[in-house]
Amino acid sequence: MSGAIACAWSVALLGMRGQPVEIEAAVGGGLPRTVLVGLPDAALYEARDRCRAAVASSGFDWPASLMTINLTPASLPKAGSHYDLGIVAAVLAATGVGSADRIAGQVFLGELGLDGRVRPVRGVLPALLAAVEHGFDRAVVPAAQWAEAALVDGIAITGVADLRELADLLRGRPRPVRAAEPEPAGRGEPAAGPEPPDLADVAGQLEARWALEVAAAGRHHLFLQGPPGVGKTMLAERLPGILPPLRPSEGLEVCAVQSLAGRVVSDRVPELPPLADPHHTASVASLVGGGARIARPGAVSLAHRGVLFLDEAAEFSPRALDALRTPLETGQVTLARAAGQVSYPASFQLLLAANPCPCGNSGVAGAVCECAPAAVRRYRSRLSGPVLDRVDIHQELRPLRKALLRSARERAESSAAVAARVVGARLRALARMTDTPWTTNGEVPGPWIRAHWPAPGGVELVEEAMLRGKISGRGADKVIRVAWTLADLAGRDGPGRDEVRLALALRRGEAALDRVAG
Repeated sequence: MSGAIACAWSVALLGMRGQPVEIEAAVGGGLPRTVLVGLPDAALYEARDRCRAAVASSGFDWPASLMTINLTPASLPKAGSHYDLGIVAAVLAATGVGSADRIAGQVFLGELGLDGRVRPVRGVLPALLAAVEHGFDRAVVPAAQWAEAALVDGIAITGVADLRELADLLRGRPRPVRAAEPEPAGRGEPAAGPEPPDLADVAGQLEARWALEVAAAGRHHLFLQGPPGVGKTMLAERLPGILPPLRPSEGLEVCAVQSLAGRVVSDRVPELPPLADPHHTASVASLVGGGARIARPGAVSLAHRGVLFLDEAAEFSPRALDALRTPLETGQVTLARAAGQVSYPASFQLLLAANPCPCGNSGVAGAVCECAPAAVRRYRSRLSGPVLDRVDIHQELRPLRKALLRSARERAESSAAVAARVVGARLRALARMTDTPWTTNGEVPGPWIRAHWPAPGGVELVEEAMLRGKISGRGADKVIRVAWTLADLAGRDGPGRDEVRLALALRRGEAALDRVAG
């Protein structure tokens, strides 16, 4: 058996980027020991003992001689336990269990238990997407993750539950495992999933409902401020339900990020945009991503193509909130660690909700605020100016009085009705942005949208607000974007003075109910 060599393949993940890794197993003539080389991390280095115990408990023999396992390219940092299955496949083939030709050109992903079971791992979906990109057309994954892996087109997926099934695969014997051949269609069907909460459940708050619709139509960031119990959280939870459904490619991106984060991925591509709502005690690393050697995705990436909702925003750490500034501008987050630099997508719609003061009654008619003026100022200053300047729409919610009882008897407008108007506005914006990489008003760069501003279009109102110091240069661009969204919702070819005036009011949190009704 001395001198036998077999090769299998796996994938190293650095963020969303995957690099194929060749796993070479060579049986030598030295003293019985196992050597693992190729820049492994601690979890991967422990694979020697894990794999040996799994092989023995499954009824196979580990070589009683020098076994060298090499992971190539050696200069690439490798982390995680998903190399276990590929290591054992190469070792079994090198020791004569099956043919080495049967593992050539296949990607193996899976962690092993000491009893030989193949366990699920993080990042199966992005790893397989990278494998397809590099020309692989076959892969072996844990049986529990077969449905997730089958979302990837162009690659044949085989699921194995334990090492005995892997050995059957190497021997070419019929095996009772699920397999899927590449199919040009059928895997991109949307997931049904649970129905999102309906906007009709929200009592009153016509202004806030309308602000939510504008934010959805243009993919604008939104800040809801008001006392406790007025419906801020209810509105936020219903924003994904009025957003347009995800395209198949966008849904696959969402699934890939969730797979990296260790979330359970459905066997269908989702249509509903995701909603990430971290607790206000969240750290910077949990928001933007972090980790010791290779950073993992945080809440901003889990909200990719969807909504990041920060409830009780003023209770978040100012440092954590300021960390959102770059992702809000670039749509991605780049994290540098000892093992390398990784980038994750973070194109999300930010929704903030906060009370006006610690007790929640500051400025509320008929309520008594128990907070000292200094405490109110300190509480509001936790939301820094640069963060708030990146929010397009500011909306204040007022306590409900008679409207609450009246709305209990009257059914409010449903999410489906609002979503239809949102889709119409998005289609108008998309037609205007043909031949550009953008699809919504909220993501269009300032220079482009200023260059396409219709004359006269109320530009003097924006200039006057800038001269008076009411808005910044960034704020001016955001006012123009919101004005375009208002025009799209109204079915107009471009914004005029009325849209600009209303966009300025939304920017400063001054939208009145009569304006909304009009």
